[in-house]
Parts: sequence; structure tokens; C-alpha cells
Amino acid sequence: MSGIVQTARFTFRGQMVPASFREFALHRAGRLDLEIEVEACEPMSARVSVRGQEDLVDAFEMACSLGPYDCIILDIERATA
Repeated sequence: MSGIVQTARFTFRGQMVPASFREFALHRAGRLDLEIEVEACEPMSARVSVRGQEDLVDAFEMACSLGPYDCIILDIERATA
């Protein structure tokens, strides 16, 4: 794993259940030892910032692109913060 620390802001778009996506993102960030700030979470999009090891930030993006089961992620925008 890379030791490089990175901060990234993600905007996930699709069909969201806000409470479900928020809980999922917080749980995944915790498991990956990432700092997280949920900036917005609405029915069509969610915006979060995470900070941690570069490889783990990538893993967070992948995990959130796949789930939770009741949210359909159609697009992800990533920016380095």
C-alpha cells in the first residue's frame, strides 16, 4: 500500500436513499481508517470528502460505487481537495 496521504472530494450521483448512503459511507470510511466529512446527501447525489492513504481512498471510491444495496450509483466525480 502507498504511504501517500490524500484528500479527495467525491460527488456520487444516482438514485440515493440519503440515510442509507450516509451510513454506508461512514461505515466504509471507518473500516478503511479514513477521515470523512459528509458535505451533502440528497436523493440524487451525495458529496463527501475523505482523507487517508491513497490506496484506501481508492478503495473507498470503489466500495461506494457498488453499494449500499438500495442506492444506484450512476456517476462519480472525483476532485483532489
